[in-house]
Amino acid sequence: MTRNLETGENEPPVSICTTLNEGSCSTDGESTRLNQTSLKKANIEASSMGNFRDSDTRIHTATCSCSSACGACDDKTKVFGCQTYAYSVSEANGKGDCPTFDWWDPSFQLNVPLVDVDKVRCIIRNIVRDWAPEGQRERDQCYRPILEELDRLFPTRRKDRPPSCLVPGAGLGRLALEISCLGFISQGNEFSYYMMICSSFILNHTQRQREWTIYPWIHSNCNSLSDRDQLRPVEFPDIHPASAGITDGFSMCGGDFVEVYGDQSQEGSWDTVVTCFFIDTAHNVVEYIEIISRILRDGGVWINLGPLLYHFADSYGSEDEMSVELSLEDVKRIAFQYGFELEIERTIETTYTANPRSMMQNHYFAAFWTMRKKIQSRSQLHQ
Repeated sequence: MTRNLETGENEPPVSICTTLNEGSCSTDGESTRLNQTSLKKANIEASSMGNFRDSDTRIHTATCSCSSACGACDDKTKVFGCQTYAYSVSEANGKGDCPTFDWWDPSFQLNVPLVDVDKVRCIIRNIVRDWAPEGQRERDQCYRPILEELDRLFPTRRKDRPPSCLVPGAGLGRLALEISCLGFISQGNEFSYYMMICSSFILNHTQRQREWTIYPWIHSNCNSLSDRDQLRPVEFPDIHPASAGITDGFSMCGGDFVEVYGDQSQEGSWDTVVTCFFIDTAHNVVEYIEIISRILRDGGVWINLGPLLYHFADSYGSEDEMSVELSLEDVKRIAFQYGFELEIERTIETTYTANPRSMMQNHYFAAFWTMRKKIQSRSQLHQ
């Protein structure tokens, strides 16, 4: 699948097909390009989960990477390459026998590039950060200040007109979900296909708390205090997403932030934008700031937390890998030029997908700020 995405040589588009049955590392330098025509506007909707919380129901999302000869995607088909295997809704919910496969069969043996293996390992660590009890400390360090600031800025959130919040670089969707539970119309945006697959699985297919078990540190051979630490299991999710109390309108949107939200239709659409470990993923951070300013309504709020570990700083090659690296001082100066004024600023010490039992811990002194878009800023930008 990844090879097709990277080469793009006469390959069919990747499609995401979402059907609702009635009753139903952002910081790893991710650079895999998506098929924008199919994913740019594709929303993996979670808004209906609040209406379908019974354990026997769920939102069905089929992810396909095949030619049209394989048939249309529907809620009763899983697609593996160009073979389709039908299953019933009851089977999908654990009430029947799912199809079994001989994974040692040569037809299933693929030469997976090491870079893709690293990305999967990054996703597994992000599962711990976002959805496991072991990640609670990091979530308290990064997400709690943002949630507290949103609660302070919007003390009265009307149910008939909840404020809207965009979360670019949403990863596995936990922060976007927590914001939705506060009473916001929340949309997470994510570019990584790996992140989108995993977040869709957790948000749409989880039936109960701590349903799944992984061994996230099994490949971490360095700085282990004991074999037991390296082999310890981690259960997730720590909450059942569909029962968390989300606000109607919660969604995840796949696609490049610049291409999706740089569209003119997004201008002035959001009450607040929350960026957490995100702005340094840009080829050009100035472009990110410009789009954030454009999509916020006058008086809208931008809350940011994260370092400036520019992901493309060490890339050498094509123009697509260009990188503009600014200091924190310059980033804030650019934001002021695009009509923002600083309300709150401080430094927060945090880790990112850290192994809490490792002998080595990487700490960030992340910048945290709240900026507000001045009411007259739009007219100034047009001059």
